[in-house]
Amino acid sequence: MQSYTIGQAARLLGVSPDTARRWADAGRVATHRDEGGRRLIDGRDLAAFSVEVAQSAAGEEDVSYTSARNAFPGIVTAVKLGDVAAQVEIQAGPHRLVSLLTREAVEELGLEVGMQATARVKSTSVHIDRT
Repeated sequence: MQSYTIGQAARLLGVSPDTARRWADAGRVATHRDEGGRRLIDGRDLAAFSVEVAQSAAGEEDVSYTSARNAFPGIVTAVKLGDVAAQVEIQAGPHRLVSLLTREAVEELGLEVGMQATARVKSTSVHIDRT
């Protein structure tokens, strides 16, 4: 079975390594040590814990209501406005997402470079939520 380091688990969970370490220290997820002394999390344990984290986050008030489940929170890096259409680029961690949408939608959302936004991906479409 595959095991993950605290850093790898943090990336998969979308949190900082310090947060993942605190969760492990608190016993929220089981760890073991490898020959080199590094703390590892078994893949099955990490999978179960990731579901638990996602379910607890679903109860938070700032969760938006949408059918698009693949959310990429990030920062707007470019907005190109045309007469009718617009292009918005978001850098979400290592991911660069580009969305083509109407100029009206960009203006209604008030999207501009430097602001936080979330790109939501469903099928082949990217939906932009202002955060």
